[in-house]
Amino acid sequence: MKLYQSLCDVAKFRSAFDFGGREVAHWFPGHMAKGLKKMRASLKSVDCIIEIHDYIPLSGRNPVFQETLDIKPHLLVLNKMDLADLSHKQRILKELDRSGVKNVLFTNCLKQRDNNVTKACVFLLLFFFIIYNGLYHSQVCERPMMHLLDTPGVLPPNIESVETGMKLALCGTILDHLVGEDIIADYLLYSLNRLGNFSYVEKYDLQEPSDDIQHVLKHIAVKLRKTQRVTAITGVGNVNIIIPNYAAAAYIFIRAFRKGELGQVILD
Repeated sequence: MKLYQSLCDVAKFRSAFDFGGREVAHWFPGHMAKGLKKMRASLKSVDCIIEIHDYIPLSGRNPVFQETLDIKPHLLVLNKMDLADLSHKQRILKELDRSGVKNVLFTNCLKQRDNNVTKACVFLLLFFFIIYNGLYHSQVCERPMMHLLDTPGVLPPNIESVETGMKLALCGTILDHLVGEDIIADYLLYSLNRLGNFSYVEKYDLQEPSDDIQHVLKHIAVKLRKTQRVTAITGVGNVNIIIPNYAAAAYIFIRAFRKGELGQVILD
């Protein structure tokens, strides 16, 4: 009976996310416009393009690449695939193919065992090493002569919808404070429920799935002892009380998703 009731409750969950009339224009930081200009200039001088994404293989792609892909060899690398639900792999490949992307590599560079893919990962890890050390233009091979040029990661200047923006925010592509961690956490809960992923229930000791982000965050805060002391004004004076720290719980919930602790997910 309890299982039946839970299933009935899930059926009543939100079928659409209320974005509250939010605008995404301010989610595109000013420095990215400068980076986008630099990227366009850089693409003119390269012989091959490696485009790297994670588990938002469609929403996060920048249309500036389309200007160059027709005449440049291009490889789309979908990394962090250990965090992705690969049951959607064929659908993703078909959608990418329709947009003209033919060469796609699914990988997880930190845990790769396939020899052919590992060779590509070695190259990509070298790429990440160069970026980490601030070497944005570096020679990586003498025979043949090869230079690796990093371009700044930038969002599309015109995010097509608020929902696309929320997917980007959930994956950390947009700075959390520009959107609000409370909103990102709520969109995460909505997305997990929509995908039938209720891993958060067991992880945070809930009795059943929930569509109420405040209820979920309260359980997270209580379980992990994330509380805060506040002063309440009463008729007999100020009283210090301890309440759940919802902001800390939202932060933990979002990070758990980004680290793969809430299961494998494809947001697109």
